[in-house]
Amino acid sequence: MDHQSHPEEPLQSSKSDSTEALATVQEAVSCHAEGGDGKHARKSHHSQEMKSNLVSRLNRVEGQIRGIKGLIEKDTYCDDVLTQIAAAQSALNSVGKLLLEGHMKSCIVERIQAGEHEVVDELLVTMRKLMK
Repeated sequence: MDHQSHPEEPLQSSKSDSTEALATVQEAVSCHAEGGDGKHARKSHHSQEMKSNLVSRLNRVEGQIRGIKGLIEKDTYCDDVLTQIAAAQSALNSVGKLLLEGHMKSCIVERIQAGEHEVVDELLVTMRKLMK
C-alpha cells in the first residue's frame, strides 16, 4: 500500500479475483465434528487453493494495518488515515463474506441435511456479529 502518493485510494481486489474466489468457495469448504462436545470440535476443511486465497487476503489486511500504524506514527492527515482504515475494514469484510458463503453452502447445508436444525440459530448469531 503506497501511503505517500495515493492515501485516498483504498486497496481493492479485482472483480475477477472475487468471482474466482466465490467459485472456489462453493466446492472448498466442509465442516465436520471431530470431538465429543460438538460446538467447539467442529472444523472447516478448505481446499489448499481456498486457504491460500484467504491467507493472501489476510496478509494484505495485515500489511494495511501495519501501514495505518505507520501513518499515525508519521502524523499523517486524519482523513487519509481514516480512508486507509475503511479500506482495511472492507478487505477484512471480503474475507468474512467468502467464509460465510462457503459456510452456508456446505457446513450449514450438511448439518441441516443431518437433522441439526439448531445450526440455523447458530448462523443467525454469527450473522448478527458480522453485521455490527
